[in-house]
Amino acid sequence: MQTGLIADRLTQYLRLVRADKPIGAFLLLWPMLWTLWLVSEGKPDLLVLLVFLSGTFLMRSAGCAINDYADRHIDGAVARSKDRPIVSGRVTPAEALLVAATLALMSFALVLTMNRLTILLSFVGVALAAVYPFCKRVTHWPQLVLGLAFGWAVPMVSAAQTERIVPMAWWIYLAAILWALAYDTIYAMVDRDDDLKLGVKSTAIWLGRYDVAMVMSVQFSVLFILFAIGVSNGLSWLFFSGLALALLTVGRQWTLIRTRRPADCFQAFLLNNYMGAAIFLGVFAHYLAR
Repeated sequence: MQTGLIADRLTQYLRLVRADKPIGAFLLLWPMLWTLWLVSEGKPDLLVLLVFLSGTFLMRSAGCAINDYADRHIDGAVARSKDRPIVSGRVTPAEALLVAATLALMSFALVLTMNRLTILLSFVGVALAAVYPFCKRVTHWPQLVLGLAFGWAVPMVSAAQTERIVPMAWWIYLAAILWALAYDTIYAMVDRDDDLKLGVKSTAIWLGRYDVAMVMSVQFSVLFILFAIGVSNGLSWLFFSGLALALLTVGRQWTLIRTRRPADCFQAFLLNNYMGAAIFLGVFAHYLAR
């Protein structure tokens, strides 16, 4: 009986942190990996790699728990989120906060193995992660705040690998912010009808009929920034091949989101995982070949 109860609680906690839906963790992971491979010139420190891989999944999980706590009064009215553990009563708000705090502390323990600058930067990351879930109540640009939070691993991993934030890392951070703005706007397009009824704010609502044009403009800006980084650093055709593959995923996203159907928009959102992976594949292949 006790074993069954523990197993049930563990199952609910895993659902709370979206262990069954790792897309968010991958979207957080890719810009960090782009940066680590670029600033280390393809030779990342193994400890840095392991710490940031683990920390990415831990902090994304903590963020999901905080997000569900913040949205506990509105998730029940949204088709996509009405069965989440807090809304359905399978996890209490206090439990969600405890799970989030535990995961954040575990992540911080990993960061303590890094240098002083990385540790100091981690406090900014925690603050951004904690603020984001509440932004949709006060601004139409919570997607921008998500970008600031999701991309913060970029300057952190630069600091961990090189003991400073190299200029290139700030440009990648900008690309990461814009990328999150694009894909989370697509995600907000899925929930737009429900959000309008609830009074929840998003870029998808604020932009109205210009949503598709903005998403495409931002996605092209991301690729342009990365293209400029490749040119300025003398990267090979392998890197640019990765960007070309990423461009193909952007084209497919356009064919989906222009319908503005929730199911199509969700499929377009998922394609961003392949976009991030294609870019990393190009970076990895460049240094592997060299």
